[in-house]
Amino acid sequence: MGLNYYHIIKQVREARKLVIRGTSNAGSGHPGGSFSMAEIMGCIFFKFLRYDPKNPLWEDRDRLVLSKGHASPGLFSNLAVAGYFDKSEIETLRKFESRLQGHPDFKCPGVEFCGGSLGIGLSFSIGMALAARIDEKSHRIYTVIGDGESDEGQVWEAAMTASKYKLDNLTVFLDRNFIQQDDYTERVMPLDEILVSDDISEMWKDAARWKTGDKWRSFGWNVLEIDGHRVEQIIKAIKSAQQTKGTPSMIVSRTIKGKGVEHMEDNPKWHGVAPDPKIAQIIDLELDCQFLIAPSIIAGDMTNLGNEVKQAAHGRADFIHLDVMDGQFVPNTTFDHTKIKELRSITQIPFDAHLMIKEPVKHVRNYVEAGSDIITVHAEVCDESSFGEIHDVLRANEVGVGLAINPDTEFPNWAEKFIPTIDQLIVMSVVPGKSGQKYIEATHEKVQKISRILIDKKFTGFIEADGGVDLSNVGSCFLDGARVFVGGSAIIGQKDVRTTITEFRKKIQQARRKLLIQKAHDLGGTELVNKWIDLHEVGKKKIELLQIAKEAGFV
Repeated sequence: MGLNYYHIIKQVREARKLVIRGTSNAGSGHPGGSFSMAEIMGCIFFKFLRYDPKNPLWEDRDRLVLSKGHASPGLFSNLAVAGYFDKSEIETLRKFESRLQGHPDFKCPGVEFCGGSLGIGLSFSIGMALAARIDEKSHRIYTVIGDGESDEGQVWEAAMTASKYKLDNLTVFLDRNFIQQDDYTERVMPLDEILVSDDISEMWKDAARWKTGDKWRSFGWNVLEIDGHRVEQIIKAIKSAQQTKGTPSMIVSRTIKGKGVEHMEDNPKWHGVAPDPKIAQIIDLELDCQFLIAPSIIAGDMTNLGNEVKQAAHGRADFIHLDVMDGQFVPNTTFDHTKIKELRSITQIPFDAHLMIKEPVKHVRNYVEAGSDIITVHAEVCDESSFGEIHDVLRANEVGVGLAINPDTEFPNWAEKFIPTIDQLIVMSVVPGKSGQKYIEATHEKVQKISRILIDKKFTGFIEADGGVDLSNVGSCFLDGARVFVGGSAIIGQKDVRTTITEFRKKIQQARRKLLIQKAHDLGGTELVNKWIDLHEVGKKKIELLQIAKEAGFV
């Protein structure tokens, strides 16, 4: 079974949008802490949690306890996406007689714990876990606690209790975003080490300074430490917790407060402040501007592809792009599903398998079983019937569905019915099967055109730019509408893959900022541009944004 990667990140994106919709409409709420736990909540809800929105009190359901109850918009948004109530109800957040209060309340279907004072949720979860054991039930309890909340003594009393009773049906996530209501956690009551500068990112990056996991280990817990925004790491950690017997599991998740919205990230001011409605419209676009980097390993040493996968993983790639060529659909041959299966154990990072092969419908199951998380086939060798069969196989196995078109191919009419459920569309910008080609400039116009068509038809997936993408054109590809970027020789062919991927991100980020500044100007002219830029207080963001705005003539 695949990671269900695209399904999860699309649901996470929708949940974040609902948080902004609800808090901006209410004029209050907690977006920062809702966003730091967004991927954690998405993985729990849309990969592991057993529930029935039509029967919220189903006896055998799993339980999810949000102990950091002020982040209720992050819970309510996921409940809406999961189908417990209509998404439009999020606009009633924090209003009198609403089911969606400032903290979770039982009046809202799907809520398992009334969050109020911090520090209580873990104790409540222990009661649930003990009850499940007494009743000989197999359901699991998932709990999310905050790092500021961990100042409460009751949390540590509960930690001892869960260990004493060996509650292996309890999995707890610590949303370790380093910020609580008034300041950075390490200035208030350090869980790791005292923060000696204003640069919280240094604490986040330096594993030598992480002490929190050791605290939980000393209380007898099974402890895993992850990047709480990497879906593949969250999923692996939950699976590990499920397999652990005789002890509760704590997943220390390093996260970023306000993740996904640049001016909110790592800024304590956004712990409990809602964006105003015009800013919310810019944020909505910003959330649609999520992007992914996918190095293509065949640009490296074909005799040692395992090393190329390791380099891409070390470089913090989002995907590993696997170009499968059969020597028939394209002139060259690379590898098949057996090599993918061999490489799969090297990394948790999703495998993005691009099948440049004839009759993919005959072989797609092999690539699913090999461990591919996204599989893309070519429109040139499919029709509505064969692609429909491929589509259903991938969906049934929680593998992302991709369709690719060559430079001289238009989006096929037969594929239009699949637009709502296609996860990825690859628009080739070189002739497939030949290396060292330059980006075909006409592809810019083609992607722009296709992007408009897909938006009109409610496409929720990602356009992937593949072929000749490098630092000189990746920003333009982003502005065209692409959101996934395959880099061959421009990434894997470089000496320092990690630095190169960082440079790719910077180029795309600059293009994204241009797009958002343009949106602000369209909505409210120079006044709104300045207002939006002024929100970016952490680091050098404001200076960089002002430069972009000046170049555009907006300030």
